Amino acid sequence: QVRLVESGGGLVQPGGSLRLSCAASGSIFDILGMGWYRQAPGKQRELVAVFTSSGNTNYADSVKGRFTISRDNAKNTVYLQMNGLKPEDTAVYYCNAPRWSGGAYWGQGTQVTVSS
Repeated sequence: QVRLVESGGGLVQPGGSLRLSCAASGSIFDILGMGWYRQAPGKQRELVAVFTSSGNTNYADSVKGRFTISRDNAKNTVYLQMNGLKPEDTAVYYCNAPRWSGGAYWGQGTQVTVSS
């Protein structure tokens, strides 16, 4: 089992910045990579930014140039630096870790609200 714990969400004004963190613990060998998804009210969960199993990164078009995913392998932690936040970025952000055996682990989510 792998436990994912997110932190760093909150309320920010449009144009502001936040940094999310996701720390993984447990059977780390079971996961292919780590990344971030989000779900806004009334919408489906969507990919935000991920590291693939080969170490490459994928970003949603809506966040390219504003968000940056990074990681600290020594700490089993992945980060999401979010700059230039917009009201439409408001969502619950979830950490995701696909498993070698199929399926994925999910964190509990952290709320990001962008509002003046």
